[in-house]
Amino acid sequence: MSRLEEAIEILIGVFHKYSEREGDKDKLSKRELKALLQNELGEYLETQKDATSVDKIMKELDDNGDGQVDFQEFVILVASLTVACNDFLSENDSSQ
Repeated sequence: MSRLEEAIEILIGVFHKYSEREGDKDKLSKRELKALLQNELGEYLETQKDATSVDKIMKELDDNGDGQVDFQEFVILVASLTVACNDFLSENDSSQ
């Protein structure tokens, strides 16, 4: 399996690790999203410092307004973070 295929598998696995905790197993509730953000993206997102940050992220991701984040909505977050990290790393590489 290629590294990219492994990354896709890991991404799917991480989503379902949290989405299967309560309610709809294919969607993240607010509580599940908060746990995922804190445990899996703590280095990139400072959710612990702003009590409303999970609410803001949930509102931005929840395109269909159902109060949950499905996999497609979750992937938008991951893609946005990936682009931001790439931009940051590119800027730091060029300034050295």
